[in-house]
Amino acid sequence: MTERGGRLARPDRRVVVTGLAAGLALAAQPAAATEVVTSDDGLDAGPIQVPAPGGPLPGYQARPKGGTDLPVVLVVQEIFGLHAHIRDVCRRLARQGWLACSVELFARHGDVSKLTDIQQVLGVVAKVPDAEVLADLDALAAWAGAHGGDVDRMGITGFCWGGRIVWLYAAHRSGLKAGVAWYGRLRGQADPLHPRHPLDVVPELQAPVLGLYGGKDGGIPVADVDAMRAALAAAGRPGELVVYPEASHAFHADYRPSYRAEDAADGARRMAAWFRAHGAA
Repeated sequence: MTERGGRLARPDRRVVVTGLAAGLALAAQPAAATEVVTSDDGLDAGPIQVPAPGGPLPGYQARPKGGTDLPVVLVVQEIFGLHAHIRDVCRRLARQGWLACSVELFARHGDVSKLTDIQQVLGVVAKVPDAEVLADLDALAAWAGAHGGDVDRMGITGFCWGGRIVWLYAAHRSGLKAGVAWYGRLRGQADPLHPRHPLDVVPELQAPVLGLYGGKDGGIPVADVDAMRAALAAAGRPGELVVYPEASHAFHADYRPSYRAEDAADGARRMAAWFRAHGAA
């Protein structure tokens, strides 16, 4: 996880990332002029409650209005929770024909929407076990399957913290069709709650993953991307790694200065094509 240092106003579209290297500096700023707001016209979109092993969790879903038997995309949040950008990603996918849904994966450990200091946010995130996250995503998939989604045509995508989770979920979930990981960390220090990282689970991948990374990401060196590419080849696992040479971390996040519209749009096109090519459509 690379979001570190500084302060934020609220984990919505007012969070602005101003630097990487030693860590990300987050400051309270007005909403960025670049932020994308996708209309829900023609969609069924809104909050949901997801039954899960540790109790119900809040979530969000979007789908074409009246749609049934829809392919599913699970959308995994950044460290700032299920905020407006993640909900907008769900609506963007819904406009292309998917039932896109997300769940608040930190809810049992703290409400990051009420925190104003990034160290407090990180304190919440550090308490969330990977095993719990994977189980809660299974619960979200079950919710989708019971509410008009076809989980036999299911993909997953996620951003930063959620990008790492995409790789882990692709090694966990039998029957998953495809994953798309946006600048998710590939290696890290193991601990009891986070015993393995993406490079550790490559031989167990059950679905092809498309990884989208920035060549100037101060928290995820290109050497790590190259190592993942080599690991996929050595294990005989399908996957693709794309590096945008001039992009830094969070280049898809239109509410941050790191946003690069052209790279984000190219990544979004690749994501849709990847899901369609691998049966998640």
